[in-house]
Order: sequence, then structure tokens, then C-alpha cells
Amino acid sequence: MPVVTFLPHEKFCPEGLVVEAQAGTSILELAHEHHIEMESACGGVCACTTCHCVVRKGFDSLNEADELEEDYLDKAWGLEAQSRLACQAIVGEQDITVEIPKYSLNHAAEAPH
Repeated sequence: MPVVTFLPHEKFCPEGLVVEAQAGTSILELAHEHHIEMESACGGVCACTTCHCVVRKGFDSLNEADELEEDYLDKAWGLEAQSRLACQAIVGEQDITVEIPKYSLNHAAEAPH
């Protein structure tokens, strides 16, 4: 089983977290399962950029981003070459390290799930 490391984030995961993941699980699903309340204003259906994350390790083991995700990523705050939308990034067979950016473009943050 691959291991997913969430780097520390002041609001969502102050201590960071290392968890095992089932291949085929999205980064967003995994985060929410472990009480990391990443934002997802659209509910995880690839209709916003609030779940933007940066995959610091293991980027190539994720599924490939489709055109819709790429279009939304172009609008994300702090876009990097290894940016993904957590709702669309599916864990593969290799370990990954995920950084949740400090800011998102969510103008109306939702209550925790």
C-alpha cells in the first residue's frame, strides 16, 4: 500500500500526517478520511480550484490530469509544475508527498465536512 505524507499546514494539518492509502483513492478523499479538512467548494467535482495541492514527491505515479483539470489549475493561486487538484489526483502504487498551499481562491470557505 502506498504511503501519503501530508506536509504540515498551519490550518488543516499543523503536525503533518503520514497515512497508508488504497491505490485509486483521490488525495481529497484521503485527506477528508483522516480529518484534514482541505477546502473543496465544489464538493470535489472538478469545478473550482480550492483543493489545489502540490505533489512534492511521487507526482508521476498519479493519474494524468485531463484537460478540464488543467484549465482549472491555470486559475489556482500559487500554481507550480507539480500542482494538481486533490479531487482529481488519484493515488497510484508509489508513495507521495503532498503540500497544501497556504492560500486558495475560495471566497466563501465552507464549514468542515
